[in-house]
Formats: sequence, C-alpha cells, structure tokens
Amino acid sequence: MSAAQAVGPEHDAPALGVDRSGSGPALVLLHPLGADRRVWAPVVERLAREREVIAVDLPGFGGSPPLESEPSPAALAQAVDAGLAALGVREYDVAGNSLGGWVALELGLAGRARSVVAIGPAGLWPEPLAPKRGLARDAARLALPLAGLLTRVPALKRSLLAMFVAHPERVPASAARDLVRAYARAPGFPEVNVAMRARTFSGLDRMPVPVTLAWPEHDRMVARPRHVPSGVRLVILDGCGHLPMWDDPEQVAELLLTRSRGTAR
Repeated sequence: MSAAQAVGPEHDAPALGVDRSGSGPALVLLHPLGADRRVWAPVVERLAREREVIAVDLPGFGGSPPLESEPSPAALAQAVDAGLAALGVREYDVAGNSLGGWVALELGLAGRARSVVAIGPAGLWPEPLAPKRGLARDAARLALPLAGLLTRVPALKRSLLAMFVAHPERVPASAARDLVRAYARAPGFPEVNVAMRARTFSGLDRMPVPVTLAWPEHDRMVARPRHVPSGVRLVILDGCGHLPMWDDPEQVAELLLTRSRGTAR
C-alpha cells in the first residue's frame, strides 16, 4: 500500500513530495538529477516486503519546490533530513542514484543516515566540472509535446533512453514518457546542475556509517572513481546502465536489502 504525502511549512520544514509504503526499518530513496521519485517504481514493491520505503522528490523536482538558498548537494541533504524529521522519520538508511547518490553520501557524512548505498553517485570526480549547457534536457524539452507518441515507438524510445539505461526495451512506454516529462519540466534543474558541477564530494574516506558504492557496468553518465577507500565497499551492477532500477530491478532490490544497515542479512 503506497501513500503520497507532502511536508509543508507548517512543520517548519521544506516541502517534500514523498511516497511511503511497506513496514520495517525505514529506507529512503533519492532520485537522479532531472528525475523524480517515480524512477524507483520497479523496485519499491520488492523492497516494501521487508522495509518501510520512502521515495523522496528532491527540492526542485517532482512534488518538491526548489530551495530558496543555493541548492548544493549538502543543502539538498539538509532539506531531505528536515522533511523526514517532520514526518517523524529520524532513523533511516538511504540509497540514491547519481545526484541522489551524492545527497545520500552527504546524509551519511553528517551522521544522519544509518547506512548509505550510492548507485553511480555524482560528485566523486577529481575536481569541479566546467559549466555545461544541458543539451539532453534541451532535447527533452523539445520532445515534450510528442513525449507520449515518441515513447511508444520502440526505435525512438531506444534513442531517447540510450544514455540512461542499457536495456531501453525494458522500460514501459508510460515510464519512459514520465522520465522525459520529469527531465524536461523540473524547475530546479538549472540551479541544481550548476551547484552540483561546481563541487566535489571529498568525504568518502571519513564516512562514519557503512557505505556501499554500486557502479552500473554500462554507466555512460558518471565515471567510476579510480580510488575507493578501504572502508567503502564497491559493487558492480552487471548489465546495467545509469538508471539500473529499470535494467535489473531484482539485482538492485537485492543490493539495497543486503547492503543497507536496517536489514541485517
């Protein structure tokens, strides 16, 4: 059973769009840049058999309005933690993909999460990235009026999703349409993209909680770091692209259930 909730100013916390399902130790899921919480749909039902699953829209995406301050990954992490606290969620494990992986690492570094699983996380590049226009987002915005049609044509769907998944044929047309629309419409995308590229995450060697880096074998968006500290576990997601939850939901669900601290397996 899934329930959508919004945390608003009356709780003295940033507004967040969330979906909650299942029961057990809380597992928070954070999406990539340009997506929203629906990107986790392929794995939620499996996870919810053992955990309370809380899929969150980061500020500026989906049902969460942008931050008024600069939306650095650390600021996004603070907003997520405040929003979860307003929901009464103060102990949780966290998993994130790409930008969401970076935000998850920030929550771990701050000691707010019990454990972190970061899937192809952004921010582990050796130095800040140069500003770059979001050409893929420009293409998504141009395609937006025809998103429903384009995602129903297999060859066009493959072209739209090739950078993000290794197996576009496994993404239903309705989910591909939602991905295109979320990518094109997110009001927080430009500011978050600039803030993300201007920084690096440098705390991997001093994480106070268990951390697993999971790298999709065929990730074409974020390069794997050359060095991983000895205290951090590195796992390769076989046959997967940057959004592995669509390529292999069972492999991703098993990773999250095995490596997050709330489930001692």
